[in-house]
Amino acid sequence: MNKRNLAILIFDDVEVLDFAAPFEVFGVTSELNNYEPFNVFLVAETQKKYKAVNGLQLVSDYEISNCPSPDILVLPGGVGTRTQMNNQKLIAWIKKISEEAELLMSVCTGARLLAKAGLLDHLEITTHHEAYDELRQLVPTASVNERKRYIDQDKILTTGGISAGIDGSLYVVDKLLGQEIARKTAIYMEYDWQLQTVIN
Repeated sequence: MNKRNLAILIFDDVEVLDFAAPFEVFGVTSELNNYEPFNVFLVAETQKKYKAVNGLQLVSDYEISNCPSPDILVLPGGVGTRTQMNNQKLIAWIKKISEEAELLMSVCTGARLLAKAGLLDHLEITTHHEAYDELRQLVPTASVNERKRYIDQDKILTTGGISAGIDGSLYVVDKLLGQEIARKTAIYMEYDWQLQTVIN
């Protein structure tokens, strides 16, 4: 099993469960499988102290300039994406990572970052229910699906709001490692998970 570098972006006013849920899912998957599937780490523009929504303090493992090359990049949402979507340095980094990464996954309004990076054009996508109309404006060529909790478009996976990041992460585990490993992760987490997705 080839260990994949799995980077989770953080920034000020990131939604806590948006980054913590994928961290838990991918971390538990590794824990249950001899720490072989994923090297999970937090990455940020710079290594300083960040404050998530409601004040949780965070420090990244790496900066975007020195992190291991991500095979998977998770982009969480939160009100902070309103600022970060206009951060040209960060958006340029996301574009660069997309050229070689196996998968990019947005959680909730993390889809704003994928949109600004030009990675959602002509795709079927989703986001937090309060951001459907905004996402349609950001990506007029995309089709926003309001029914699915996560949508797989080959290299791009978008999820609905906040807790949908758990479902999307378990789906990624299933996609990459098989349904049995995903099922065992969900059971360990005591999470009632059912596979549901749109794949084109």
